[in-house]
Amino acid sequence: MDFFTAQDQARRKTGRLVVLLVLAVLALIAVATLAIAIALQLMDGGQPAGQAQLADQGLLSALSVELVAGVAGAVLVIVVLGGLFKRSQLRRGGRVVAEALGGREINLNTRDADERRILNVVEEMAIASGTPVPSVYVLEEESINAFAAGYQTNDAVIGITRGTIRNLTRDELQGVVAHEFSHILHGDMRLNMRLISILHGILLIGLLGGMLLRSMRFRRVGGGKRDNSGAVILALGAVLMLIGYAGTFFGNLIKSAVSRQREYLADASAVQFTRNPKGIGNALVKIGSHTQGSNLQAAQAAEFSHLFFSQGVRLGFSQMMATHPPLNDRIKRVMPSWDGRFEATMPTQQEQNETSDSDEAAARVEPGMRSATLAAVLTGASAQTAINSMGQPDQRHLSQARATLDALPKQLKTAAHEPYAARALMYALLLSEDQGIREHQLEALQKTALPDVYHELMKHAPEVMRLDVQLRLPLIELALPALRSLSVEQVQHFRLCMERLMSADGQVSLLEWTLYQLVLNNLSEQDNGPANLKLDDVQRECQVLLGVLAAAGQDAPVEINAALSAAESELPFALTAPGDVNDMRGLSLAVDRLRRLRPMQKPALLQAMARCIEHSGVIRPAEAELFRAVADILDCPMPPLLMED
Repeated sequence: MDFFTAQDQARRKTGRLVVLLVLAVLALIAVATLAIAIALQLMDGGQPAGQAQLADQGLLSALSVELVAGVAGAVLVIVVLGGLFKRSQLRRGGRVVAEALGGREINLNTRDADERRILNVVEEMAIASGTPVPSVYVLEEESINAFAAGYQTNDAVIGITRGTIRNLTRDELQGVVAHEFSHILHGDMRLNMRLISILHGILLIGLLGGMLLRSMRFRRVGGGKRDNSGAVILALGAVLMLIGYAGTFFGNLIKSAVSRQREYLADASAVQFTRNPKGIGNALVKIGSHTQGSNLQAAQAAEFSHLFFSQGVRLGFSQMMATHPPLNDRIKRVMPSWDGRFEATMPTQQEQNETSDSDEAAARVEPGMRSATLAAVLTGASAQTAINSMGQPDQRHLSQARATLDALPKQLKTAAHEPYAARALMYALLLSEDQGIREHQLEALQKTALPDVYHELMKHAPEVMRLDVQLRLPLIELALPALRSLSVEQVQHFRLCMERLMSADGQVSLLEWTLYQLVLNNLSEQDNGPANLKLDDVQRECQVLLGVLAAAGQDAPVEINAALSAAESELPFALTAPGDVNDMRGLSLAVDRLRRLRPMQKPALLQAMARCIEHSGVIRPAEAELFRAVADILDCPMPPLLMED
């Protein structure tokens, strides 16, 4: 399944789930109305006339339009307010889930060998898939489990238990992490977060019932012949708990059915990504052989059960509530030759030695790969391959990601993991090659930036300015987790410093605009409205974007027009000669509107961008990184363009 089809299906599935959950709420309203009608009749139970009326007229006579409307309004208010409250709690994205489960964010410069190993695996996977590097949280639990949480790629986190990184080999960790990246790329993660909010609204009814029952501890029941309010409150609390649990039961059935199917797809994607079925297969086998399996002890594990790599809570008597398929079925699908035995195996001493040395042995590329990566060329087919691989990268992208990380200077990789130095690296990328302008930029920045950040800038700027152009985007991706740790005030100051650097020469270049937008897109919450536009609705915006892209790779007007003609073949409308290709404000407005394209409308735009940069037969590294950066800004994570000798 390609990226855009998966995104579209996830969006459609969200609508279907809402419909199913609305039906569940309607069932709750019916049950609640009936229960309250019975309670009202029981309140008159002390009067013989009331009992006779109930017997004579039947229960239906107690059901009035006012009662049904009142109960329906109360249930809807509780469900909606509960869901909105939970959604506001989850607004910060995946880190809220990780912290609720007791997770601790791993220090990016940790010296713990296990933590360093998982960070390296996550960084490789992120760069290979074209997504921002997510923050990684460790849960101090001995079971083997993991999860991905967040609404978008820029607020996603990977959570993993201590037992996972301690008991799995690097290949097995790759399989688990690739499985979680599949959830990120295919829209499952966002769907799962929305389910948490919706189900919380239904669960709130049961919580209110529990509160009523607990309140009865402070009052007497049946204090007098005419005072049966205590009994009514007791009955109402019990009824509300039953209603709430009934709603949760049906909601969990829906959640479980959806989750089980998506787990099979994520397993298959992990195999395609790593080209190593034994990686994820043996990880599942180890779960079956582990004494604690994949069960988590965290108090809120049940609420987030559908996010986990494997079943996170004990099932009890029924398999209907299982959020994951049986381990046997999952293992057989990825390793058909598995003998059916769960044998406990631990990493060998050799594997432990390999991973203790900062994971360099596992990530080492072949001799000459580093220089070959920088000397290779991008052909016209490179962009098409990248588009076709969106959401489903493979071993080639993973190998190139390793080569790219190996090509980055070690000093810069270390600096990218520290918040002060990460800001300095972004400033260094904005420095002009013209010495006069650069001195003016540094003078302006020295007055604005924090002294420690400015010191880091002067330390790393020479090496950053010598960096090959195709290594700029990976460096930004590596720095994003450190930048996301900044407070709101620090982000505002960081943006101010970048803006001062860009405006030092009186104009904003395309490279400066791309860097600024890429960082901003991953640090700030983006609310662009519903994704409901078609290409015909954004003709002017496509013209602006493609005009700038064509001018970025060509100088002669004839070549620019040729690039636009190539792009036009993928669009349902004609393109004209570009206007002001230096109007970066206009480009920003155009991209903001293009973000609202429907998922199935974006492939044509990306294909047009690819035709634009590949029409000459060879893609320049600067064009390739601009192409990928704009795709990321449009919420289309694109894997690296594969290079050929």
